[in-house]
Amino acid sequence: MEDNLDRIVSGIYENSFAVIDDFVDEIFRKALFDEQTDLLESGKFRKAAIGTGDQKQVKPEIRSDEVLWMEPDNLSILQSEYWHRVDAIKLALNRRCFLGLQSFEAHFARYPIGSFYKRHLDQFQQVSYRAVTVILYVNDIWTAQDEGALRMYLPKENGKEDVLDILPMPGRLVVFLSGEIPHEVLPTKKERNSITGWLRTIS
Repeated sequence: MEDNLDRIVSGIYENSFAVIDDFVDEIFRKALFDEQTDLLESGKFRKAAIGTGDQKQVKPEIRSDEVLWMEPDNLSILQSEYWHRVDAIKLALNRRCFLGLQSFEAHFARYPIGSFYKRHLDQFQQVSYRAVTVILYVNDIWTAQDEGALRMYLPKENGKEDVLDILPMPGRLVVFLSGEIPHEVLPTKKERNSITGWLRTIS
């Protein structure tokens, strides 16, 4: 775990993002996937929305995934274990990058075949407290032919951008600064499953 934390901190400090393969082992990954599947089959997922408060809307032309928010005061054993691991990331980033992170929020996310999420920033006026995005992919084996990559637009000094596509490989963790990296989820040819969350500067 300490090696992964070092890589996350270095990636955030140097590049504003980090990609860690096998952040969780296969047994834990599969257990999270099974729990997500059970919750989905019980009808607890809802169409994802954009915006907050009075501006919150379901717009399938912008994003077409389904989500189930986790309740911090009512976490399952598996969710609690994942929360604990993310808390270690929070402490490491605070200790070495001085980000002032205080809390975590997250939801299960399911992208059915053909679904997507167009380019956006995770931090905007209504959610300026979201500082660091944390995504864990819990789906089964993935290939380039399945598509559904996380496409990140990395700012360059000349005002242009580099494009980086990251496939949702099982057990892979992606961490990035929420207010600095625009990104999108490209249309997927296979069901795509993750836990998507944000380390926040409010409690």
